[in-house]
Amino acid sequence: MTVTEDRPQMLAEEFERIAAAAEREGVRMEFIHGRLGVKAVPDGDHDEIIRWLMERCMQHRPDLWLYPERGLRVERYRKGHAKPDGTLAPKGSFAGHGEWADPSQVVMIVEVTSYDSDTDKRDREEKPSAYAQTGIPVYLLIDRDTCETLVYTDPDGDTYANLARRPFGRTIHLPDPVGITLDTEPLKDWVC
Repeated sequence: MTVTEDRPQMLAEEFERIAAAAEREGVRMEFIHGRLGVKAVPDGDHDEIIRWLMERCMQHRPDLWLYPERGLRVERYRKGHAKPDGTLAPKGSFAGHGEWADPSQVVMIVEVTSYDSDTDKRDREEKPSAYAQTGIPVYLLIDRDTCETLVYTDPDGDTYANLARRPFGRTIHLPDPVGITLDTEPLKDWVC
């Protein structure tokens, strides 16, 4: 039997059982484009970046909350499961949901690159595609390898139509429905 790129490694329900067991052992898993992946445990600088962004969101959009590590069903037909570093949504959006929630109220996803071998493919290729397919309006990638912030917008069902990238230290605008402009100078402090 030959495995093809389009054929998932397992059913989403099987992934959910495996991920729950792995989480009890301290391993975080994701299921993107039908492929099982292990998500790196964040380091302290990673955590500081999320804290910094959470503060910015609270200051400028108190009606929204940046939920860390919120499990979401992503991709068409709910085939994928991701735990983004941050999920910006109206407060209370996930009340009553289980570990893997519907992303319909999400206005922005945030990922901060980790220093592992899968970052390039996972954060720069697979996740933008999955989040665009899901219709999430804004994907913010804080790329510690290239010292850039990347803002993907205008999902068209398969990909994001627009990409803005700025080096750390410059401002970058997160368009509506987020509507925040970030001064990224502090990000320079958390690059390994």
